[in-house]
Amino acid sequence: MKAIETTGKVENTHHLVVDDILPFPNASKVRVIVLFTEEEELLESVWLKAASANPVFGDLKDPAEDIYSIKDGKPFHG
Repeated sequence: MKAIETTGKVENTHHLVVDDILPFPNASKVRVIVLFTEEEELLESVWLKAASANPVFGDLKDPAEDIYSIKDGKPFHG
């Protein structure tokens, strides 16, 4: 998948309208991630909970992804 970053607005009808013309040759189905600012920033714990429940990171639970141990690398004290 490729990603395009653009801006837009959500209209009163709850439809998303992007500010730019997207570079697709014809009608295409797309995946959309919407980032918005709330009056109060979300707490880090809320972000961590959302990330841990997101299926995008599901493959990180695969034991084959555990390629490093505590003995790898050097401590960083910056």
